[in-house]
Amino acid sequence: MTERKVILTCAITGSIHTPSMSPHLPVTAEQIAREAIDAAEAGAAILHLHARDEADGKPSPSPDAFMRFLPEVKRKTDAVINITTGGGQNMTVEDRVQAALRAKPEMCSLNMGSMNFGLFPILQKRGEWKHSWETQYLESSRDFIFRNTFKDIERILKDVGEGCGSRFEFECYDVGHIYNLAHFLERKLVKPPLFVQFIFGILGGIGPETENLIFMRQTAERLLGDAFQWSVLGAGRHQMGLGTTAALMGGNVRVGLEDSVYISKGKLAVSNAEQVRKMRGILKELSLEIARPEEVRQMLQLKGKENVAF
Repeated sequence: MTERKVILTCAITGSIHTPSMSPHLPVTAEQIAREAIDAAEAGAAILHLHARDEADGKPSPSPDAFMRFLPEVKRKTDAVINITTGGGQNMTVEDRVQAALRAKPEMCSLNMGSMNFGLFPILQKRGEWKHSWETQYLESSRDFIFRNTFKDIERILKDVGEGCGSRFEFECYDVGHIYNLAHFLERKLVKPPLFVQFIFGILGGIGPETENLIFMRQTAERLLGDAFQWSVLGAGRHQMGLGTTAALMGGNVRVGLEDSVYISKGKLAVSNAEQVRKMRGILKELSLEIARPEEVRQMLQLKGKENVAF
C-alpha cells in the first residue's frame, strides 16, 4: 500500500483581507511573487493566486496584473499554480475568468454555488483604515451575493476546463455545493480525480465546527464515491485547527494569508511561508509527509507546467 501524502496548498493574498488588516499582506506583483516563491520553498505544492491593484491593494481581475508575477513564480518554483475564478466583490463572471483564459494554468478555483458572503463584521474590529475603498468594500458585503449559477459554472467548465486544459479546485462553502458538484459529475461535465476544497467559517457558508467537517466529508463520499481528493480551508482562527483535523481524517490542507492573517492567537503571520512551515511541522509531528509538486500533478492528473501560457 502506497503511503498517503498530504497536499499542502497556500493561498497567497486573496480578496477578503485588505491592506489595513496586516502590513504583511502582499499587494504588489513583486510582493506576491516573493511570497509565493517562499511558500513553495517552505513546502506548499499548490499556490492559489489572486492579483491586486498595486496603488491601493484593491483586488484586481486584470490579466495584466496576473502576468506581472506569474512568469516569475513559474520560473523560480516547481509548484502547481492555481488561479482564482472567484475574483472578488463586484467583479462580473466575465471579469473573473479573464486571467485564467489568458494564462491557461494547470489549475483554477471554481466556486460551486451562489451564496451570501459577509465580510462586514470585520468593520467592528478596526478603527483606522489606510484606504477609503476598504470600509466601502467590507460594508457592501452586507448586500452582496457571490454569484455562481449553474450557467456560470457550465461556462467556466467549458471555457477554462475544456478550452484551456485546466483542472479545478472545487470550492464548496456548504453542503449544497457538494450536491452541485455531484450534479456536474453525473453529467460528465467534470471528470475524476476531483480536488474538492471544503471551506468553513465564512459568514454565509457552513460554520467551522468539526461536526460540519465530518458531515461534509461523509456527504462527498456518498455522492462522489472514490472520485475525489478533499482538502480543508478553515477561515481566520480556525485555519490550523481544522487543517490539523482534516489531515488526521485523511484529507489535505490549505493555509495562507488569503484565509487568515494570523499565525497564532492575536499574533499576525509575517509571511505565507510562516504558515506553511507551521502546518508542515504539525504534519510532521503527526507522522504525515507532504506531497511534492510532481506527485500532486500525478495525483490530480494535471497537464504540467510546460503547458501553461505564461
